[in-house]
Amino acid sequence: MPSDNVIIDDFVYFDEKGLYCKYGSFYIDPRQPVKTAVISHAHADHAVAGNNEVYCTGATAAFMQLRYGKNAAKELKIAPYHQPFTINGVQITFVPAGHILGSAQILIEYRGIRYLYTGDYKLQPDATCEPLEWVKADVLITESTFANPDILHPDPIAEIQKLNDIKSNILLGAYGLGKSQRLINLISEHVRQKTMLVHHRIMPLNAVYEKMGFSPGRYQLYSRKLMKNQQEYVYIVPPFTFDSYSRATGVKRLFASGWKNLQVNGNDTLFISDHADWNDILITIEHTQPQQVWTLHGDGSYLRKHFGNTIFVKLLN
Repeated sequence: MPSDNVIIDDFVYFDEKGLYCKYGSFYIDPRQPVKTAVISHAHADHAVAGNNEVYCTGATAAFMQLRYGKNAAKELKIAPYHQPFTINGVQITFVPAGHILGSAQILIEYRGIRYLYTGDYKLQPDATCEPLEWVKADVLITESTFANPDILHPDPIAEIQKLNDIKSNILLGAYGLGKSQRLINLISEHVRQKTMLVHHRIMPLNAVYEKMGFSPGRYQLYSRKLMKNQQEYVYIVPPFTFDSYSRATGVKRLFASGWKNLQVNGNDTLFISDHADWNDILITIEHTQPQQVWTLHGDGSYLRKHFGNTIFVKLLN
């Protein structure tokens, strides 16, 4: 039995099904269906179908039910932000992560030690989701998607204002959940002359946002007839549709992402990310004040080198 107030080195670890907490007998964002899952947010790489019981926020449950129907989980246990619950003697609290609507950091408390799993998170303002909140923890378990000092996200407002200079119709690729709603909001606020058309598969996701009081902005369902006219339309489509329109004429093709390899042309880029960049991770560590940092979902080696002997950094994957 581990001692109180001592960090447990194997408190969470990866096995064939995902990130496992053996002290509470649950998985965090499992990659395969499991008996008990605690899910940070509804993106498919974090929320798989077929789990027996799932603990998540209300918005995450709504998105999972929309995507998976009856296979979302045998039992969905909804936990509001800031209201602790217990699984097998381990206390868990959801805290807003600022990634997408319903996204949560997962604060796990056991034997006097606080472990904070960030899930995916961002510090940039986003009117379409709950803003990230700071939490102090002994161990910060952070995503490291962009944990590279060479990667610094530009200001999203400056990026979206680039669309003002494009006078043709725009085919704008974006992930359907989270990114599309954020883009609608940014364009509504900062590129007001554009009319947004939305792919039919994004519309049900928007409806969940509307129901939960996070209206993305002004948009309408795509119409092929409308897009035949050059009226500075912005047609927002999910990745599979964007790729299928690789030879589309009469439009400027852009893909909104923090990844350079997803930018489809050198002249017109749109670097808008929903993840923390290098500086954001350093700011998060400063606010969290952890004794140790454990990294996953990316390369944590830069953080290990940066902190040296100041903070212990462990790479979970």
